[in-house]
Amino acid sequence: MKPILETKVEDLPISIYATDKDMGTDAAEEAASVMQTAIKHQGRANIIIATGNSQLTFLEALSRKKGIDWSRVNVFHMDEYVGIAPDHPASFPLFLRRHIIDTVKPRNFFPIVGQARDPWKTCAQYERLLRNNPADLCALGIGENGHLAFNDPPLARFDETKWVHVVKLADSCKRQQVGEGHFKTIAEVPDEAISLTIPALLAAKRVLAIVPEARKAEIVYQSLNGPVTPLCPASILRQAPHAHLYLDADSGARIHKG
Repeated sequence: MKPILETKVEDLPISIYATDKDMGTDAAEEAASVMQTAIKHQGRANIIIATGNSQLTFLEALSRKKGIDWSRVNVFHMDEYVGIAPDHPASFPLFLRRHIIDTVKPRNFFPIVGQARDPWKTCAQYERLLRNNPADLCALGIGENGHLAFNDPPLARFDETKWVHVVKLADSCKRQQVGEGHFKTIAEVPDEAISLTIPALLAAKRVLAIVPEARKAEIVYQSLNGPVTPLCPASILRQAPHAHLYLDADSGARIHKG
């Protein structure tokens, strides 16, 4: 698929596509290439993938890609609510099982356990897994408040030494979860989540930021034009030359118009 616009802001290449489907298809093409290269050179690929409605076209396209030896792929993800049951409709591991894991059947899928008695112990265990299996690819989204994973403003840290931590969810983040249909009311959204930190996400050799939909247009513009600050965590992507931002015409509307 040919982008309708390719540009760059600081170190960050940006590709804007006519449709969400075109964007997801091309992002999946790049993801597959990264995975195939990793498998060729090291015998396996370690990937971190995001959840959420904005990732559906990408996950669908990736699950259909030919030429990926999923038996050599380890799959990690980014976050899970503290205390949520594994069969809850809002569970992120459940989302991934439904939309890609059960289809491609990777070598390993490492879900974050939200119901663990000691969330910080879960964080430490998951961090060891990540450090022992360095990520070749991280495919992430950007939240409506600019968060990466569940690193919400203004508490997101670009210099966090931990790779996995327990976070308190901002009200703006909770509203997005309700808006996407994962919960009926804000009161139902858990107060805390286990999340990969921003340094953990950016430690991947290749980072794809996949951000469609008109509801993301304003935060995309702020991320690319405002200061690099924890008040807009996604702004740090401008300083990541190994990242690539994928937008559709709706999310990139303000960029495309100049």
